[in-house]
Amino acid sequence: MAVDAKAVKELRERTGAGMLDCKKALEEANNDITKAAELLREKGLSAAANKAGRIATEGTVESYIHAGGRIGVLVEINCETDFVGKTDSFKDFARDIAMQIAAANPLYVRREEVPAADVEKEKEILKAQALNEGKPEKIVEKMVEGRISKFYEEYCLMEQSFVKDPDKTISQLLNEKISTIGENITIRRFVRFELGEGLEKKVDNFVEEVMAQVKQ
Repeated sequence: MAVDAKAVKELRERTGAGMLDCKKALEEANNDITKAAELLREKGLSAAANKAGRIATEGTVESYIHAGGRIGVLVEINCETDFVGKTDSFKDFARDIAMQIAAANPLYVRREEVPAADVEKEKEILKAQALNEGKPEKIVEKMVEGRISKFYEEYCLMEQSFVKDPDKTISQLLNEKISTIGENITIRRFVRFELGEGLEKKVDNFVEEVMAQVKQ
């Protein structure tokens, strides 16, 4: 299969891998850039994969307060050196992640953090839904696996679509930043507060407000 030169360039910018490695990955992935990037990481050929094992204890705790003080976010993002932690590029990335958390309301950073009991409970609910829809039991398990992926995409920050560019996930955004900056970067933890959360109150869709503001 012929490989698109633009795809090679984009994959190289996204992963920091060599030109030839990018071309081979795209050939193997049938020109699917996302799949090719995953292949490069699996083979340890992307810049992100090569830096993933390096210790990152510097960085910043970034805050984001939505207009009017209705939603507040604190997120800790680590890098390897204090120098990088103070750069505009790193700070801009941290602000984008804080906005993402405010807008998309994830519950976890990555899928590995989701308690096994919660995953099993969600699978039971999805299975019951599929059976109630009249789906044959023999294909229900496959349907559940597909739908549980949607669960991760909704509630795990790394798998969410970036609010400023829905064509890429936060994981892809992170890998691009690692390739650009040249250091390992990790999103360690976050906390999100919403005014009156857990109290009986008039329901306002603050999440839509934040997303509208982010996209301006």
